[in-house]
Amino acid sequence: MIKRKEILKILDDYDLDNAVVGVLGSHSALDVCDGAKDEGFPTLAVCQKGRDETYSKYFRTRRVNGLEKGVVDECMTLPKFKDIMKAQVQKELRGDNVLFVPNRSFVVYAGIDNVEDKFRVPLIGSRDMLRMEDRDREEKNYYWVCERAGIPAPRKYEDPEDIDTLVMVKPHHAKMPLERGFFTATNYKEYREKAERLIKRGVITRKILEDARIEQYVIGPVFNFNFFYSPIDDEVELCAIDWRFESNLDGMVRIPAAQQMELPDSIKEPLMVIVGHSTATLRESLLEKVYPLAEKFVQFAKKEYGRGIIGPFCLQTIVDKDMNFWTYDIATRIGGGTNIHMNMGHPYSNTLLGDNMSSGRRLALEIRRAIDLGKIDKIVT
Repeated sequence: MIKRKEILKILDDYDLDNAVVGVLGSHSALDVCDGAKDEGFPTLAVCQKGRDETYSKYFRTRRVNGLEKGVVDECMTLPKFKDIMKAQVQKELRGDNVLFVPNRSFVVYAGIDNVEDKFRVPLIGSRDMLRMEDRDREEKNYYWVCERAGIPAPRKYEDPEDIDTLVMVKPHHAKMPLERGFFTATNYKEYREKAERLIKRGVITRKILEDARIEQYVIGPVFNFNFFYSPIDDEVELCAIDWRFESNLDGMVRIPAAQQMELPDSIKEPLMVIVGHSTATLRESLLEKVYPLAEKFVQFAKKEYGRGIIGPFCLQTIVDKDMNFWTYDIATRIGGGTNIHMNMGHPYSNTLLGDNMSSGRRLALEIRRAIDLGKIDKIVT
């Protein structure tokens, strides 16, 4: 892990009056850039050739016939995302006074070891907590955090032969590094049959299946809670709630059950690949069940990690019939669904802060406050 004093030394050479907010051009980059522009920061998206036009063309800043458009001021296009780790690229980022916001794509494509040990650009967020999202390869992943912090999570099955109720099997997707080849089963026989079909289709491999987590399927609606922890104020804020659209699963549930049963084997198992998000709110009497989960996470992070959690994080939950919340995923950076409230904000953050406040803008506001108050060291790792 890069020593914090090394990052602070790099910051000493920054002109923070001309700081630039940078982000990898994927995931929730538009929310980050939109929020940064709202707070007066120039923006930079680091993109991969062939995947850059969202940022370099369609949402780039320009003036057209007197009309201001776009939120991405500069697009640095590289042959591959991982090239952001090259010394010359990092030198350019530092030379432009870039404060970099990590998202999930950055960690996946650049590699967590590189992010921790080689990326010598100031990160806005918790560098040492990003690894815990590597759920199947790390002992101290977010399931470990939930157990230690007292955050309820679905029951885990160590052996597929022990399956005695509806479970969700969570193998990584063989072809899409950001996704998983989810499937459900109610017993070992069904587990084997569905796994074999997915292996045959190339969605997963036998090795991937061996490392997959198996957990009880909690029946209920999904709520992704986008929180923000301010080290400056020492307060937890609820920014927004979202839920997901998942590839052909959402299409399947719109057809009658009899027709679902008649589908060919090639498409019978739904692929739960996230393709979009929608906004949500929660019954007010349930909010007091949610905030304690975030508080427990923040307090545990302070004890276990060097700087604790900094800025945005997301608790992905399911609510059961008894109004209990079960956390099945934790994001230790800006969530994947925050684009739903860029520009217009969300009812919770807007109400709390009295303005249109997306997660991206809340993050930029914290950067602005940290610079103005001389407390940039509190939010940088």
